[in-house]
Amino acid sequence: MDSSDRTKQKRARALLKEAGERHLGVISTQVMQEFYVAATRKLNADPLFVKEILHSLLHFEVVAISPNLINEAIDCSILQRISFLSALIVVAAESANCSEIWSEDLSDGQIIRGVKISNPFK
Repeated sequence: MDSSDRTKQKRARALLKEAGERHLGVISTQVMQEFYVAATRKLNADPLFVKEILHSLLHFEVVAISPNLINEAIDCSILQRISFLSALIVVAAESANCSEIWSEDLSDGQIIRGVKISNPFK
């Protein structure tokens, strides 16, 4: 949604479209929440428009964050020395048997708990 970098925006939209078409997408409830907050607060997007975008992501597999995943994320954040929120994304992906996470925040090429981190904008 961030229009400050049209190239990145176009790439992100293409990735989401491809993941949806290939039925490969997985998203966690945490990522959905973070997206809503960032889009409405940082980008000043209309909340109802953002809600529609989130609704369109429901064709992906959705991983609900559970107390067990929170406990796993705490361990992962300590052992891997990454933020708790990043660790929560990792353990959610692991629980859905994902082989890869798209992230700008984690180190490109790093493998955490069997999940490869890829920066799709590099």
